[in-house]
Amino acid sequence: MNKSTAEQYVQLAWSATAKAEALARDAERYARDQDFLHKVEPLATAGRLWAEVAQSYAAIAAVLPEPLPELPTAGTEY
Repeated sequence: MNKSTAEQYVQLAWSATAKAEALARDAERYARDQDFLHKVEPLATAGRLWAEVAQSYAAIAAVLPEPLPELPTAGTEY
């Protein structure tokens, strides 16, 4: 990421949210089967961490200014 914009961080937040959601769904699915209960806690923990990453990205996006529009160059009509 060369130039950080709020929009880029919003996209990162959405991606992290999707990962958190997928891990939560996996944890929920495994919680229904006695043979796989050992997988629930690690999946839930990973999902929680990705949710925190998403919150962090969203917080960064909230404080970043939007980029200024490009200034016209010489010879450009307004």
